Amino acid sequence: QFTYSRFCPKTVYISYGADIVPSILQDNDKLFTEWLESNQLVPKKYYLIVGRFVPENNFETMIREFMNSSTEKKLAVVTTTDKAFMDRLEEKLHFKKDRRIRFVGTVYVQELLKKIRENAFGYLHGHEVGGTNPSLLEALGSTKLNLLLDVGFNREVAEDTALYWKKDEGNLACLINHTDLMNKMDIQKLGDSAQKRIQSAYSWQYIARKYERLFLS
Repeated sequence: QFTYSRFCPKTVYISYGADIVPSILQDNDKLFTEWLESNQLVPKKYYLIVGRFVPENNFETMIREFMNSSTEKKLAVVTTTDKAFMDRLEEKLHFKKDRRIRFVGTVYVQELLKKIRENAFGYLHGHEVGGTNPSLLEALGSTKLNLLLDVGFNREVAEDTALYWKKDEGNLACLINHTDLMNKMDIQKLGDSAQKRIQSAYSWQYIARKYERLFLS
């Protein structure tokens, strides 16, 4: 089989990066408040999903488990549009009957997306294939409470700065119920440790230094 490894390449791994600088938007910025109002959301009263609307990002599991949780918070899903996939999910889950779930479309204004992340109660990450995912790094830099699918590369990135769930029925729903009861101090500790993780291993300054050392070596 033709593989890259047959060439015995000399490679250096340098990941993507993120920052921990707060959004420039104020809490009362019209761009943010109108987004909240149009989607019937309140700061710190919604969980958030950000990612491409594809099966391998486990939207079905996350939505099903959220529906089966007892949280009164809402779920804001920032994603692309795929009517066929949406119809299949609705046929399986009937999520449109759940008043808590909001598909809010895409957000391409980066400062607005960062503000949305900062004001989420928690972030759900279901990416199962790939590697160092930009949306995960951005979540760790902006959202205090991150609930990640328990796969190797998610753990490698976040380490002990996040909480983890499996695809087994009831697992994520139980975790959501648990996080709903977490006190502010424990959530803040997770958020602080997540930002420290970004700063030490995934900040753009750190990534730039790695490229610089590579080019000079």
